[in-house]
Amino acid sequence: MKIVIIGGVAAGAKAAAKAKRILPDAEIDIYTEDTHVSYSACGIPYYVEGNFDDYRTLLVRSPEEFRAGGINVHLLHKVTKIIPVSKQVLVHDIEANISFLVEYDKLIIATGASPIIPPIKNNCFKNIFSVRTINDAINIKKRLPDCKRAVIIGGGYIGIEMLEALVRNNIHTTLIERGSHIMPVLDEDMSVLVEEHLDSINAGRFTLITDQAVTEFCGDEDGVHTVETSNGDVYEADMVIICAGVKPNVQLAVDAGIKLGITGAIKVNKQMETSESDIYACGDCCEETQLISQTPVWMPLGSNANKEGRCAAINACGGFNEFHGVLSSAVTRCLNLTIAMTGLTERVAEKLGYSVAVAKVTKHDKVGYMPDANDITIKLIADKKTGKLLGGQAMGVGDSDKRINTLTTALLGGLTVDEFARNDLTYAPPFSTTIDPLLDAAQILIAQVDSK
Repeated sequence: MKIVIIGGVAAGAKAAAKAKRILPDAEIDIYTEDTHVSYSACGIPYYVEGNFDDYRTLLVRSPEEFRAGGINVHLLHKVTKIIPVSKQVLVHDIEANISFLVEYDKLIIATGASPIIPPIKNNCFKNIFSVRTINDAINIKKRLPDCKRAVIIGGGYIGIEMLEALVRNNIHTTLIERGSHIMPVLDEDMSVLVEEHLDSINAGRFTLITDQAVTEFCGDEDGVHTVETSNGDVYEADMVIICAGVKPNVQLAVDAGIKLGITGAIKVNKQMETSESDIYACGDCCEETQLISQTPVWMPLGSNANKEGRCAAINACGGFNEFHGVLSSAVTRCLNLTIAMTGLTERVAEKLGYSVAVAKVTKHDKVGYMPDANDITIKLIADKKTGKLLGGQAMGVGDSDKRINTLTTALLGGLTVDEFARNDLTYAPPFSTTIDPLLDAAQILIAQVDSK
């Protein structure tokens, strides 16, 4: 069997490795226009921050290691066309500047996503960066010694992670978010808490700007010097990092007649099959099912990509496996503040037609006399009619992420808030209060549900 995989970062690399284990005699080829394969893009902000010095730490598996295992990796090879009727792909060798056809028995599309570059005037200066590839990481890192002031465009996950990275390098950073609050994926009340915490520890190290869009970059042959916003404000910059979100790379699929879902990503079933026979899709280029609402969503995360790549490989190799969907779980950190979420937000739940009950508590994450006790705020959301848990968000310097991880299991099990409140969570002073903050929130939420 010949399996061709387009893309080789997370989903594609995982699919190749899994397929080779299932079918050791299969011919497996990865084609990628990237300069590297099988790496952790999620780790780029932490490399820039200085948690480790060698970018190769981000590499999971080298092309040489793949080849030693019988998997052919073709770097700087761009697939320009998929021809389902003849089961072929057209490949362009970027270095040799030649194109050729490659046949396949099974095709796995793992083309990932690309940074969104807003329509900003003069956006081609050499010191404007995005955060997606190993080369992005290397280029940003090289710029740090010559940078005293930076501007980040976008206040989502990557934006605030890069804010931490630059501030840790003693670079005054201005973060500009066009929406009303940073971390707009959260409910507004939780986004406000994130902003308030960051403002409280600012000490002149950074500036958060909301409700403004960047309209123009100004500079010369040395790069950007100033950034202008929609209301005429001007900010100095030795470097600009664009973190305005990503979009799925789907044009190749569209040109081949493969159907997209309502999210704009490739539509797949639980076996990761596309609308074309013998063609699968996985990772950031395809959409998933939200397990609470059973609606299509697009969650471009490395964790999802690895699970989907494994599932696609098993099915492409003749086995049977299903990827049922996602809870929309995510976590990040910014300057010691942990922000985590899972399930539906209050805003999304209301949009989907749920009658929503909400509870929010702020408590120590462990017994107050412990020297490392810190506040965390937990927000729980439930369906007022049924009492079923719908989602939750948590933030704080303390252990907010482990509370959300506990909640994910309850969501997967379809528990009501009353059932969840019976949970026998562990207790000892270094780890929790006698009644965990998560259970405190659940008790408050029970009263909200009962008040229907």
